[in-house]
Parts: sequence; structure tokens; C-alpha cells
Amino acid sequence: MPAKSKAQQKAAGAALSAKRGETKKSDLQGASRSMVASMTEEELKELASTKRKGKPEHVSPAR
Repeated sequence: MPAKSKAQQKAAGAALSAKRGETKKSDLQGASRSMVASMTEEELKELASTKRKGKPEHVSPAR
């Protein structure tokens, strides 16, 4: 599942870094904090590796 926005891709990258032990989990904020707990390293890697070109900064939640 590729990231839908730049913000989602960045949050996944931060969560992946914490999951690997490169950064502290306590330094995470918002979505990245919940991502590290609920997603596997493979899922985070897939989201984080999405190309940012052409992606919107944020996407409105679906209703």
C-alpha cells in the first residue's frame, strides 16, 4: 500500500526509524507514534519508500 500523501510518507519513515532503534520511540508524535505500534517493519518500509513527487502534502480523511 503506497502512501497517499507526503505527510503519511514522512510519518512512516519516522516510525520505521524508531522500530529499527535508530531513534527513540518517545521522540515520535502524532501518527508516527501509532504507526510504530500497529504496523510491521515491512509495512512501514513500503509506506516510507513511496516516491513523494506528485503527492499532496495532506489528504482529507474520507467520510
